Amino acid sequence: MPRWLRAVIPAVLIVGWLAALGVGGPTFGRLDEVVENDQAAFLPQSADATAVQESLGGFLGDDRIPAIVVLEGDGALSEAQLADAQALATDVGAVEGVVEASPAIPSEDGEAVQIVAVIDSSDAEAVDVAVEAMRALVDEAPDGLTGAVTGPAGFAADIAEAFGGIDGILLLVALAAVLVILVIVYRSPLLPILVLLTSVAALCLAILVVFLLAQAGVLQLSGQTQGILFILVVGAATDYALLYTARYREALTQHARRWDATIAAWKGSFEPILASGGTVIAGLLCLLLSDLQSNRQLGPVAAIGIAMSLLAGLTLLPALLYAVGRAAYWPVRPRHHGAHERDAVAAKPATAGLWGRVAALVGRRPRPVWIVTALVLAAGALGMTQLQANGVPSSEFVTGASQARDGQTVLSDHFPGGSGAPTYVLADESDLDAVAEAAADVDGVDAVAASSEDAPGGTVPVPAVAGAPPGEPQVVDGRVLLQLTLDAAPDSDAAQQTVRDLRAALADADLDGALVGGTTATAVDTNDTAIHDRALIIPIVLAVILVILALLLRAIVAPILLILTTVLSFATALGVAALILHAMGREAMDPSVPLFAFVFLVALGVDYNIFLMTRVREEVGRLGHREGVLQGLRVTGSVITSAGVVLAATFAALAVIPVLFLLQIAIIVALGVLIDTILVRSLLVPALALDLGPATWWPSALWRRGTSVSAGRPPAA
Repeated sequence: MPRWLRAVIPAVLIVGWLAALGVGGPTFGRLDEVVENDQAAFLPQSADATAVQESLGGFLGDDRIPAIVVLEGDGALSEAQLADAQALATDVGAVEGVVEASPAIPSEDGEAVQIVAVIDSSDAEAVDVAVEAMRALVDEAPDGLTGAVTGPAGFAADIAEAFGGIDGILLLVALAAVLVILVIVYRSPLLPILVLLTSVAALCLAILVVFLLAQAGVLQLSGQTQGILFILVVGAATDYALLYTARYREALTQHARRWDATIAAWKGSFEPILASGGTVIAGLLCLLLSDLQSNRQLGPVAAIGIAMSLLAGLTLLPALLYAVGRAAYWPVRPRHHGAHERDAVAAKPATAGLWGRVAALVGRRPRPVWIVTALVLAAGALGMTQLQANGVPSSEFVTGASQARDGQTVLSDHFPGGSGAPTYVLADESDLDAVAEAAADVDGVDAVAASSEDAPGGTVPVPAVAGAPPGEPQVVDGRVLLQLTLDAAPDSDAAQQTVRDLRAALADADLDGALVGGTTATAVDTNDTAIHDRALIIPIVLAVILVILALLLRAIVAPILLILTTVLSFATALGVAALILHAMGREAMDPSVPLFAFVFLVALGVDYNIFLMTRVREEVGRLGHREGVLQGLRVTGSVITSAGVVLAATFAALAVIPVLFLLQIAIIVALGVLIDTILVRSLLVPALALDLGPATWWPSALWRRGTSVSAGRPPAA
């Protein structure tokens, strides 16, 4: 290649990526424009709660969400305190964004009042502002009254606040952790900066693409998906960079010219990096089969992030390292070794260094090594008996302080738990009385009313259950809307059971056309759909990754071996994490957590096995099966362990966001990655490969060659 072209290609790549940085960087601050954290927005179209949610606008007005102001005293409220509460209700009604507010409604015990305020939810930021304004009013309540703002709007505001640091503190913590680890690994001031620049460039381009697609309505983006995207891109891009920099350092000792070293390193890195990224992307895209939109949308968003990490790792980093050359590794610059020096390196004892000793241990006793390792992993997997992945109450979604959670407790102490967050039943007008009677007979239903024709947003009694004069129920397209107040808090297990019982009662009464929705029904449908998705997608992910590994390794036994060890590693991570979360009192888990953790860990865990086994395959072809396995372990040990520690640290950074979902993902994936790199890839996989012998590569040419050698015949060509 002409000398001028060797200078132009890296320069164009660097300038192009710097342009992507400049354009994509400012998009960080605009992601909140396209982020949607409303649980109902991610329900499947087939869910009853979705159909009810889409019909509510005709009855209650479009884009409305209730907030509940609850006030209590030290005992029974005095007349003066009730008057103060009524004055506060007037002030709440005047808050910008509040469409209407009820008067102060006293509890039966006379010790508390509640004010139900309906907020225009067409602008999510306006909801947060309105809730903050109401909380400021509550903070200034007269002496003797304490209170909180809760209800769906209150919880939405708390969730928005919890996600507030996701594009600031999360990214800073993740990058800082990666920088510290890279400095320790490389003992170089410049190389970690080049690796981080590659990761940040990949993230900027990924965010720009995702933002444009979300703005166009092609993708949906939630706060938790945004956080996972940040971590995946930084972690994956750094992993690919570690693999390439190790190959480049090795190539610089074998080639005098930087260009030759770059080509050699790129060729040696291309297949494992591409296969690794392709495996992760394929696993993530399996989420498109999910019926739950929050799962389905994570797939393409995260896949875009991994694709950008691949692109940056195979273009920007090689260009940067070519431009800097050996100086990147200062103060320990790799020198070009002559033939004499290469012979001296090859003559070094095979047991030299940590990974030489690990390889020696595996080589001496492969069967005891893999049996003991497998037993240790299986023991950790027993912790899955403590797993409770059946759903999380919305009050526990935020792990930090939550005024909405505190307010819900006060509300449940003095009012029916479902006050202000009704369960809706959408029914045919002709079935109004029958539906109302069936609903009233369900344990856990405290009151039944119908939406009012005269006061939109208000209710009228249903004569069949209230014995009151008939009102004018609101009729929209031949259907009526019943509003049920439940005894239990809307996010409780008891409320969810009431919704299930309600649906069963309507079905038993041949009222299948009546649909149940609302906050509690949304949680029920979300959990049920997530459990269905989990059972469907996990086997498909395994099958897809098995096919990719078979094509990559040109074998069948080795891919099955890698899949089984990775699944065992995932089970161990889930079991140990379940014990940790149980000890923390955070064991309640969304059904999507194990699914997301599975996709990340199986795809990323296979990554490290790909890094190992592609190098092993290369060495087996040169040295034979036994020495090839051990040499592959020796030469990849340091880089894969470093990559695993980096990825574990980046996922652990998710724990700084006070959201239970992200905390649980952080613990499970960080544990799983460390188990993969320290036990599975270092001990279990190479020991199994040695114990199986050349059969590991059946039916490829490596198996035939190994079989010929063991039988005393000349190696096959």
